[in-house]
Amino acid sequence: MNTGTRNLEITGVNPAELFGINDANFRHIKTFFPKLKITARGNVITLVGDDEVMDEFERKFDLMVQHYHKFNHLTENNIDNLMLVDGSKMLSNDDGSETLVHGNGGAKIKARTVNQKKLVQAVDKHDMVFAVGPAGTGKTYTAVALAVRALKAKEVKRIVLTRPAVEAGENLGFLPGDLKEKLDPYLMPLYDALRDMIPAEKLADMLEFGVIEIAPLAFMRGRTLDKAFVILDEAQNTTPMQMKMFLTRMGMTAKFVITGDMSQVDLPHKQKSGLAYVLDVLKDIDEIGIVRLGQSDVIRHSLVKKIVQAFDEVEAEEKKKEAAIAEEKRKFYKDKRDEK
Repeated sequence: MNTGTRNLEITGVNPAELFGINDANFRHIKTFFPKLKITARGNVITLVGDDEVMDEFERKFDLMVQHYHKFNHLTENNIDNLMLVDGSKMLSNDDGSETLVHGNGGAKIKARTVNQKKLVQAVDKHDMVFAVGPAGTGKTYTAVALAVRALKAKEVKRIVLTRPAVEAGENLGFLPGDLKEKLDPYLMPLYDALRDMIPAEKLADMLEFGVIEIAPLAFMRGRTLDKAFVILDEAQNTTPMQMKMFLTRMGMTAKFVITGDMSQVDLPHKQKSGLAYVLDVLKDIDEIGIVRLGQSDVIRHSLVKKIVQAFDEVEAEEKKKEAAIAEEKRKFYKDKRDEK
């Protein structure tokens, strides 16, 4: 490799805004290139290192400038995503990059990652879509934005949002208040998403008149959900029978989106998750869309991505150990049988 020096000039954007408060973004960028000496003065970045590594830095830095031009902001999480091999796809102009809905204060709510865009495209194409991935990947938020978009466009007459109240368990009766007050804390993430997208007074009216319904999964039994955009959130906490009950509520002109995180199953030990069950049972039905989100889609604080990764690594190691123990047991009993 050839070692040299290269100067990059930043044009069309204020370096101070690009680099973030106290140069936080600039320092974060440098962590991805430990083999380069990177310094910045004014609107010029100086690189010292191998040519191939400087070429890679230049390519990635150009993506960051493009991102800033397009979205008028750059966060550490954006930088993490843009550093991926397919980071350039985040800047594509496909349907997923369009504004899904204008939120309160005029905020433009969009699909912000590659797989969130795939979720938008899947919902546009299919009447039933499963969105599976870890915390913070925007599964529920994107689904709610799509539901609000469909309602505003009069593609549906109402929105139905539901979750299994597994966390409440047998302690539900000990919580204060009537049934609604007991259950509302478990449905709060759905309320939070709606509050970002619909003014408070209008949302209150929609909830009062049933245009938007938020209810626990048990309330879906025996119903036919038609002319509605229906979201089942936290689907990993359903049983196979509950999932079958829910999926068969689908009316002729309904959209169903089912979201879940298989790493956060709160069901009793040895109880099979309905989400895992149906993903296997329904995997060959072409009319059903399945979108899998991952660490690159995490859009919460940058620490969330690191936390998810740490848990994934530990869980993978535990699975290896369990597999090794199972193999040892298998060999032990095989040897015992052979001795006989």
